[in-house]
Amino acid sequence: MDADNVPAARIVTLLGAVAALDDVRLVAVGHPEALAAVNWPAGAQLTAASGWQRADLLLAAAYRPDNAPLVLVSGDGDFGLLAARHPGPVLVVSEAPSGRLRAAATVIDPVHDGPGRLEQWLTAALAQP
Repeated sequence: MDADNVPAARIVTLLGAVAALDDVRLVAVGHPEALAAVNWPAGAQLTAASGWQRADLLLAAAYRPDNAPLVLVSGDGDFGLLAARHPGPVLVVSEAPSGRLRAAATVIDPVHDGPGRLEQWLTAALAQP
């Protein structure tokens, strides 16, 4: 989760949708103020970072390629290649994702689309073999 790139309201809605799931790895990077704007669940990996591209580099380093669903909370096109190459289903949570992300993944804006749409995607993605 790029806490600098996606407003806290969207992050909070996503956290509510994944709260009941087992085996969720949450990684968030951003300016300390952006991280402080969210009440993160226990176990979330939070890294304060500021400066151009620093958060992107830390998030890319935290990525683990596997067949599990990947949820990218960012609109940054720098993650387009990562989304396109991920072997499992990919969701982008953003209000204004880049064209690269739109082409490579399902996009949901939880504030406008509602938490039900997130839950539907998660249920379908987790049901895939």
